[in-house]
Amino acid sequence: MTMLNARKPALEKVLTGFGNSFSVKHYKDPSPHEKPPFWHFHPEIEMVYVKGGSGKRHIGNHLSYYQSGDLVLIGSMLPHTGFTDRLTGNESETIIQFNNDCFGAGFFGLEEMQDIQRLLQRAKAGIAFQGRAKQEIGARMEKLVTLDNFAKLIELLCILQDMAWTEEYVILNAGGYALEVENTDNDRINVIYDYVQANFQRSIPLDEIAAVTNMTVPSFCRYFKRISGKKFTRFVNEIRIVHACKLLTEQQESISNISFESGFNNFSHFNRLFKDITQKSPSEYRKQFFKVFHETVSNDE
Repeated sequence: MTMLNARKPALEKVLTGFGNSFSVKHYKDPSPHEKPPFWHFHPEIEMVYVKGGSGKRHIGNHLSYYQSGDLVLIGSMLPHTGFTDRLTGNESETIIQFNNDCFGAGFFGLEEMQDIQRLLQRAKAGIAFQGRAKQEIGARMEKLVTLDNFAKLIELLCILQDMAWTEEYVILNAGGYALEVENTDNDRINVIYDYVQANFQRSIPLDEIAAVTNMTVPSFCRYFKRISGKKFTRFVNEIRIVHACKLLTEQQESISNISFESGFNNFSHFNRLFKDITQKSPSEYRKQFFKVFHETVSNDE
């Protein structure tokens, strides 16, 4: 799925702290933010583990909804938003950030690091880990903050190696990453994103959104296709489908009611788009979620 978030997006400055070559942050409480942190990017590679909860995953051109926590690896300069807010319901969040050369120039080019180097190449498109890999690697990430600096460094390399070896992952921007990030676009993109988030449950004509951005309809269409790699109507529908995914897992309403609550006036159109974007029908999506949920609960017991 796809696009951006609120506040002023910018190049984020990551501080590692004195005596450290990479940053490890662990937040024990759910995020107090009203909205997820802004749409941003940075040279550092980022690993994020959200323990429990559910929310939006927006990385590059990919937009989707995660459940039962999340574990992602985000490549250098790949734009993304934060993953938690006051509604996420997560238990904690761990964020690790490091430069490609934080262990010395050419370190990841060593023969012994080839698996990790391939992992970091895949991370340029964003990676989401699943199943047991998500749970086990996530738990180890949480413990990093308790280790001394040397043990922390060794464990980070071991975690990266396990990420490189596991097959329990998906590439989030498998079709390539098309979004261009330029400072001059930041404010305009924020306006578009916020407007769609506030109005996706109704029709948003092209002349309306073009007027919001002080552009003509042809200019807006060209601009939006360049900046996002897709048409505006596709983006709005992806926002609607993400909302529908949330409702399917959190409410027992009929699928037809959920389609209307998500901004679709045509139920057949909703079904076609849902399958096109998620590769599953709405009923299959709901059944699979509860199957995975019950299996996870059973394993925990």
